[in-house]
Amino acid sequence: MAYDVIVLGLGACGAAATYQMAKRGAKVLGIDRFAPPHAFGSTHGDTRVTRLAIGEGAHYTPLAVRSHAIWREIEAETGADLLTTNGGLIISGADAAEFHGAPFFGNTVVAAEKHGIPHEMLDAGAIRARFPQFAVGDAVGYYEPSAGFVRPERCVAAQLQLAGKHGAVLHRNEKVVGFGATPSGVTVQTDRGSYEAGQLIVAAGPWLPSLLPPNIAWLFKVYRQVQFWFDVENAAAFAPDRFPIFIWDLPGGRGGVYGFPALDGPRGGIKIATESYASTTTPDTMVRDVSAGEARTMFDSVIAPYIKGVTSRCVRSLSCLYTVTPDFGFVIDRHPDFERIILASPCSGHGFKHSAAVGEALAELALHGQSTADLRAFLLSRLTVHGY
Repeated sequence: MAYDVIVLGLGACGAAATYQMAKRGAKVLGIDRFAPPHAFGSTHGDTRVTRLAIGEGAHYTPLAVRSHAIWREIEAETGADLLTTNGGLIISGADAAEFHGAPFFGNTVVAAEKHGIPHEMLDAGAIRARFPQFAVGDAVGYYEPSAGFVRPERCVAAQLQLAGKHGAVLHRNEKVVGFGATPSGVTVQTDRGSYEAGQLIVAAGPWLPSLLPPNIAWLFKVYRQVQFWFDVENAAAFAPDRFPIFIWDLPGGRGGVYGFPALDGPRGGIKIATESYASTTTPDTMVRDVSAGEARTMFDSVIAPYIKGVTSRCVRSLSCLYTVTPDFGFVIDRHPDFERIILASPCSGHGFKHSAAVGEALAELALHGQSTADLRAFLLSRLTVHGY
């Protein structure tokens, strides 16, 4: 075999898996149709929320904890600034809705208590006193000092740099057109040639459905999301030491909003976003431009009523893609038809914070047949058995 493992897709978890396998001495080929880090999939936009108590379920917390440790290791080796733990605030109320398919606020508290994650519970008065930027009414808050943000483009770049340093072969700007199994391994066909390996990890993000047969592909739906940066009246009030990352389940069933501190100087603004699941799209057909109308609606409906000190001036916006399963959970499992092919979709809008640990788990799975991480909750069969 030319390679031990081929990795298809070098975004969040593909880059992490490639690095982890190369570090272990494996012969690895990583292939991506673009030149990661890039702005065409799901791993861009400067920042991603990270938190250790996971509202999507306490079984995710070990992955988040391990990812923090891996990013600190990479920072020490490369000098890159990847992880900032400036604290995270989650706000909810009596009329809280489900978020990412789960009772998010309650699950967060359960996960923190189960895994011993330091945190504080805040009433509305305490939220207003500590973080006056939030115009909260009747609400409750969960504050986690170890939460914060990671830099997705930097994380991908650093892991690919280290993968190359450890001997991984990286093919950028090369499109995979098909893959399959042989009696002794796998083959991957691209627009440049054909490659063989013992195993294949398919970590193609929003391109994953197009690479799967219909009986599996329909479980992965792709949605366009928009991120906005709005100017603030006083950047110092929104600096990381005074303003946490936040997730707010807005009152009256208005949905969730999340955001970050000001990171790019006095006119760089703060990044704020919501999530939308109104209609599906594909990476090739999505509307990538963000209209002025979308920015106005975001400010009028979500920002002006709830966050003080933010102006209506949108200084930047971009679109990205979520790949979402029916229960908003990850899929990390063997292909049902090919034992040597691993499907990796740590997705559904809450994946990046776990990606470093997922890459490590994929490396163990591909090289040793099993992972030290508990991946049972991410089996593909849970979706097919439940009849989604």
